Amino acid sequence: MPSISFSRAGLAFAMLLLAGCSTSRTDPLEPYNRFMYSFNNKLDKVAVKPAAKVYKAVIPTPVRTGVGNFFSNLGDVVVTANDLLQLNFVRAGQDTSRFIANSTFGVLGIFDVASHWDLPKHAGDFGLTLGRWGVGPGPYLVLPFFGPSDFRDALGLYVDGAYFDPVWMDPNVPERNSAVVLRAVDERARLLGVETLIEQAAIDPYAYTRDAYLQRRQSLLPGGARRLQQEEEEDQEGGVPPSPATRAAPPDSAQ
Repeated sequence: MPSISFSRAGLAFAMLLLAGCSTSRTDPLEPYNRFMYSFNNKLDKVAVKPAAKVYKAVIPTPVRTGVGNFFSNLGDVVVTANDLLQLNFVRAGQDTSRFIANSTFGVLGIFDVASHWDLPKHAGDFGLTLGRWGVGPGPYLVLPFFGPSDFRDALGLYVDGAYFDPVWMDPNVPERNSAVVLRAVDERARLLGVETLIEQAAIDPYAYTRDAYLQRRQSLLPGGARRLQQEEEEDQEGGVPPSPATRAAPPDSAQ
């Protein structure tokens, strides 16, 4: 991850606060976002998706599962750090226990033994931490290569990568880059076929992806799932078709 000074990081954070206060979850950058969405899709079709297909065809399922578990275990470091930043010490203890269990008994996380020991996987990142402390999401933003985001989550992505993510923090650049590519290909392999479902389910895949992303992120905030359910019920009373993203929102207890 590129380095920036604390002063520039502080300026970015101040701009984010202003954006969160003055904007709603609309899409004022839609022309740019649609362009970047199209760019990412083309890149996916010519490079990422073919690599994921080869990876899935060549690598046996147990090995792919172990690779996914390994990176998921490293991701628990990010989750735990953000648990602490949110002052959620109970969940921080759970996620720390999960990381220790998988790193030891799970052989560096290759085996997910913690999930069988009543230590479920949680979602957590610096974008959600900002949201937990009242920072608004700002405008929707499609990032090059990374895809759907918003101003808050874009800053969160940088902070997690620069300070918490063991993969991005690896000082060995060739090793780090190889791990980043492997993680991306493994994640893409597990999503093969999703784009077909989106195209079949939505007249406008871009809008569908945007709404699903925003609603999913909202559902991960405290009380977010309940608010989405209330909005869904209000929309149904008004004759608005239900959103698949809202229907898929997890209960607050899973946070």
